[in-house]
Amino acid sequence: MTLDLTDAAQSAIRLALRRSEAARGLRIVAASGGCAGLQYHLGLAAGAEDGDAVREFGDVAVFVDSDSAALLTGTTVDFVEDEGGAGFVFDNPNAAGRCSCARAGA
Repeated sequence: MTLDLTDAAQSAIRLALRRSEAARGLRIVAASGGCAGLQYHLGLAAGAEDGDAVREFGDVAVFVDSDSAALLTGTTVDFVEDEGGAGFVFDNPNAAGRCSCARAGA
C-alpha cells in the first residue's frame, strides 16, 4: 500500500498523539459511500491490529486494515486549516470525485 502524509498532516497527527497517553498512531478506514465514492474514518489507535498495513512517517504511524489498504493505494493525506475550519483532506486516485464529505475533521 502506498499512502503519503504531507508535513501538515504529520504535524496534526503528532499534536493529537501528544494529547493521548495510549495512542501510538492514526487508524484510517476507507469504505464505499459518500459523494466522492469513498468515506474515511479516522481515529487514534494504540497499535496495529492483525492484518494491518503500517506506514511509518518518522514518529507518526498510520494503521490501515487490509480492506481499506486497496482503497487507499496512491492516496495523499493533507491537513488544511482555512476559514471553513480544519480537517484532513484525501487526494485519492481511487475516489470517483472530490467533495466536502471527503474531508474528515481532526
